[in-house]
Amino acid sequence: MSEKSAVVVGVDGSEHSRRALEWALHAARSLKAPLTVAHVLPDALQLGSARIASLGPSPDIPDTLLDALAKELGTQAEGMDVRYESLDGSVVDALTGAARDARLLVVGSRGRGGFASLLLGSTSRALAAAAPCTLVVVPHEARAASLELGAEAGRVLLGLQTDETPDEVVDFAFQTAKQRGVALEVVTAYPVPPSPALLIGAPAPALQVPPPMPDETPELVETTTRHQDERLRTFAERYPDVEVSTAVTPTDAAGRLVEDSQEAGLVVVGRHRRHRVETLLVGSVAHAVLHHAHCPVAVVPPVRTP
Repeated sequence: MSEKSAVVVGVDGSEHSRRALEWALHAARSLKAPLTVAHVLPDALQLGSARIASLGPSPDIPDTLLDALAKELGTQAEGMDVRYESLDGSVVDALTGAARDARLLVVGSRGRGGFASLLLGSTSRALAAAAPCTLVVVPHEARAASLELGAEAGRVLLGLQTDETPDEVVDFAFQTAKQRGVALEVVTAYPVPPSPALLIGAPAPALQVPPPMPDETPELVETTTRHQDERLRTFAERYPDVEVSTAVTPTDAAGRLVEDSQEAGLVVVGRHRRHRVETLLVGSVAHAVLHHAHCPVAVVPPVRTP
């Protein structure tokens, strides 16, 4: 991760994007990184600009949104390297391109368009599957507490699948906890054996009254905890100053992560490696957390391979 790589934030004038800008400003200052405020121009303005350009040289059309945001930031951005970029193209493609060499891409949970009842907009959902760097989705004010990044904001939560979560996801969580001076909570799910009651409807008469099944939960908890500890050992040695607590939960870690996010500063989840079906790039846990978490969510992509 380059120390010079920027934090990029997508803005569109909505309250959601203003909260994303606030979070990104704090993050860039904390990381001592440049901040790029990126605005994808509305389709109508892009079309109008193209028509004007087709008639010959013309003066640049000002981006009134970026001009207004630059004035609003004022002294908040004093001493920082802040750049403002107007982008053409689709929102997802334009922001993906702007973040190609970025450290973080930050967006609000929803933009101006779409239905107000939706907790996660189509743009944020698409970027979670396509962003070339870690994507941070900042929730609406009604779902979130403070956007401060220090210890007062609460711990970092990591959803860990011991056999699937890439090392870069775990490292990002530890690194973020260290940088903020907060504790790290790691949540791992374990599979629960099917209930015998589920077999009652089986077609075979012999299975109509199944024999009792042994209680395997304690063994599953012990095994999952051991695998979790083994997976975290290297990172705990690499980041000895980070206080780590662990938890195992049955079936799905999403519910635990969402519940604990009420008093957390950031939830960290991983993104699946590329699959033929694009929607499978974001797993069920990441999908649920993005929709329901009460604090910002970081979706860390796997390392790109040639």
